[in-house]
Amino acid sequence: MPVLRITLNNFRNYHAASLDVSAKTIVLVGPNGAGKTNLIEAISFFAPGRGLRRANLDEVAFSEGDGSWAVSAEIEGALGLATLGTGIERPLDGATVQRKYRIDREPVGTAAAFADHMRVVWLVPAMDMLFVGAPSERRRFIDRLTLAVDAEHGSRVNALERSLRSRNRLLEDARPDPHWLDAVEHETAELAVAVAGQRVETVRRLGAVLASRSESAFPPAEIALDGWMEQLVPEHPAIEIEERYRAVLRDNRARDAAAGRTTDGPHLTDLKVVYAHKGIAAADASTGEQKALLIGLVLAHARLIAEMTGLAPILLLDEVVAHLDPARRGAVHGELGQLGAQVWITGADPALFAGVEHGAAIVDVAFGRLEPRP
Repeated sequence: MPVLRITLNNFRNYHAASLDVSAKTIVLVGPNGAGKTNLIEAISFFAPGRGLRRANLDEVAFSEGDGSWAVSAEIEGALGLATLGTGIERPLDGATVQRKYRIDREPVGTAAAFADHMRVVWLVPAMDMLFVGAPSERRRFIDRLTLAVDAEHGSRVNALERSLRSRNRLLEDARPDPHWLDAVEHETAELAVAVAGQRVETVRRLGAVLASRSESAFPPAEIALDGWMEQLVPEHPAIEIEERYRAVLRDNRARDAAAGRTTDGPHLTDLKVVYAHKGIAAADASTGEQKALLIGLVLAHARLIAEMTGLAPILLLDEVVAHLDPARRGAVHGELGQLGAQVWITGADPALFAGVEHGAAIVDVAFGRLEPRP
């Protein structure tokens, strides 16, 4: 059981709360607004990034506190027992807020260090529009999947975004220095191919897991990346693709200057998902089919992490079963049991979890209080 104890201080609506965990399935029940999602969001901060809500650091602080917040978890992870902690100190006037990270009370550089101990995967209602929303949401989704496999992927994506911003600023000059542009585009191409390559590898591995899950109650999906660079990655050396992208950037300078942005590259790549049984795009499937496809993708991703690392990730499932029929609810619980992951699942209606009470920890969440049932 990866998480043995979770402690929150000045986090969202929790002034001070802690929960000892002795089960692999933790069911959080309570009315809307009680803090169920806040608790699993706290756990999501042990993954690289800004958590499952993508919140700014100051947004998660307790409204009646001093602006600081902290989350700690005692875990039994890949390297044995450890205590992970993260948060921010009380902000000082004019000072930049810096998030802190600790392992066994010793500082570490970033949340990527937590990946040596545990991996975290989540499914939240905001993801329900994934297939019909903007391509940027699907890129963020595939980058989140990739990040759970390769903890350094996020730093490369961020570096690519910074490099693209630098190029765009140079192009704002009526007569940009070509030597500076060459240097920035050289770096941009290296980062772009590295990002694309890791995305391609994740999609390849995930596609293999999806293809092997023919017995799953959730419909099989076929996935692919829609971008010229990603099409070249499997068959061409990285240095060749980098040179090709540098030529594209060089040729597009005038067009990009007029557009105020870089108009070609992996920062525009889309993730294509097909409902395999019907041979239609996921975007054209029914709402229920889209939900089932999404659950299947996330469960397959969790299985991929388990296969690659030898340890199942922690799954955070927010209101996942609320709109499923009884058969699909049973299928979710069955597949989670086979995966062997620790699962934190939320819901407002206790009746949704009928059949999983045995062996599960039921926790009543009541506006900043956590009350495990006996």
